[in-house]
Amino acid sequence: MDRRRFLALAAHASVASTLARSAFGAAPLRHDPFGLGVASGDPAPDGFVLWTRLLASGDPLPVAPLPVRWEVAEDAAFRRIVQRGSSLARPELAHSVHVEVTGLAPGRWYHYRFTHGPAASRVGRARTAPALNELPARLRLAFASCQRWEHGHYAAWGHVANDAPDLVLFLGDYIYEYATPSDATGLARTHALRHARNLDDFRDRYALHKSDRQLQAAHEACPWAVTWDDHEVQNDYAGNTGRDDDGFFALRSAGFQAFYEHMPLGAARLAAPGFASLQLHRRLAWGQLAQLHLLDGRQYRDRQACRRAQASGAGAVRRDDCEELAETTRSFLGSAQERWLDDGLAEDARQSSHWSVIAQQTLLSPRHYPSGVQSTDTWDGYPAARARLTRSMARHVPGSAVVLGGDIHQNYVCRVPEDALRPDGKAVASEFCGTSISSRSGTTQTKLDAIVRHNPHVLLARCEERGYGLADITPQLWTTRLQALDDPLRPDSGVRTLARFVVERGRPGPVRET
Repeated sequence: MDRRRFLALAAHASVASTLARSAFGAAPLRHDPFGLGVASGDPAPDGFVLWTRLLASGDPLPVAPLPVRWEVAEDAAFRRIVQRGSSLARPELAHSVHVEVTGLAPGRWYHYRFTHGPAASRVGRARTAPALNELPARLRLAFASCQRWEHGHYAAWGHVANDAPDLVLFLGDYIYEYATPSDATGLARTHALRHARNLDDFRDRYALHKSDRQLQAAHEACPWAVTWDDHEVQNDYAGNTGRDDDGFFALRSAGFQAFYEHMPLGAARLAAPGFASLQLHRRLAWGQLAQLHLLDGRQYRDRQACRRAQASGAGAVRRDDCEELAETTRSFLGSAQERWLDDGLAEDARQSSHWSVIAQQTLLSPRHYPSGVQSTDTWDGYPAARARLTRSMARHVPGSAVVLGGDIHQNYVCRVPEDALRPDGKAVASEFCGTSISSRSGTTQTKLDAIVRHNPHVLLARCEERGYGLADITPQLWTTRLQALDDPLRPDSGVRTLARFVVERGRPGPVRET
């Protein structure tokens, strides 16, 4: 299919509409095709995006569009339906459905479901954001990342659902591209999929992850706002470059397409024909309480400094041995996204948004290692870009910026210093970098304790827990609980609060509560 026509079809498929009766002429599937669950995302004051994907059972699905009906109601029994319509699940998009619902009331919870023939999906809950001129009393956010299948069960998602957040922020590594290790010792579970190399491989990986019932429950509980990191394509890729230049563009496009097919994203994310690009950096307003800036730290960044050709990862370097680190033009976000974020923070100041939330992939605050080495894949590898961002926060939103991250499979709580070389100096923001849902950390607590001793702005650093973060936000106070699983190898693991921190608006820097 022509790429531009393909893009047009993908965009058309997301528009909430009612199909002509002729679209329902084909015989419906004879099995329940909703085995991957449902999801909602990107809440706006008048609506949200709804998602599902039809799944085969035994024989593959027909190579033809399949009609799917959807309903949105005020109640779980669907006695008060406020909108209904139909869409086509197209084979070009793995028979996924993206419906952009508009025309709803602001600040309201709704229920939704899909049907195909006699089969009905599970019921999900979604909500609209508050009106733009409203100052809501509270927002509850869950933030999480990094859920490698083999390393743990998804008990954390069951607890997220029970916490009843208004919104989940997923900050990257929804899937991992790897095959199961040959040595399965200590793994929670295994799978038989090969290392992802093409679109079918990525689709199979998402289907595996989305088959988990506790992950489905978290999607059903509330809307999500999602971004990606590297494992949706390839470990430590940066911009247009990966481990091997030959074939990387095709691999990246396949990963991008599969990500779109399996996430509650609307047509505005489709930035280029053929899935050469997706525009994931975007803003979500929660009335006047918070402006959420979702960033993309992979698609536009420069290659990691002094990275060896065909290396499997970015590694670490010594500053004196890598002149490239000091190049001022190197960017973590790309110059266009940097300007977009600076403009957004300036707008937050003009609109008097109470909190500016920077939701991105990894740790922003510096880590000065006792060994003298420098990480190159986090913001430490892009010091000039980080300095531009901290100056932007200091200029526009001092005391009201909170940075959320993931990627490193460790919990970090930091005062973000304006000058990375003076970590005991002025703070410009507060940072909560969450641990993983299931992925192992690959380090030891002894090493992290040494980092804390060398970095006065690091208030907490833990590597032994898996879990998520839960933030309760009011106009004047931000409270974060770091939720840690008792045993990530158990699907029925309990959860506990590892630590609780508060941030008072106007005073950058979290304070630990006892």
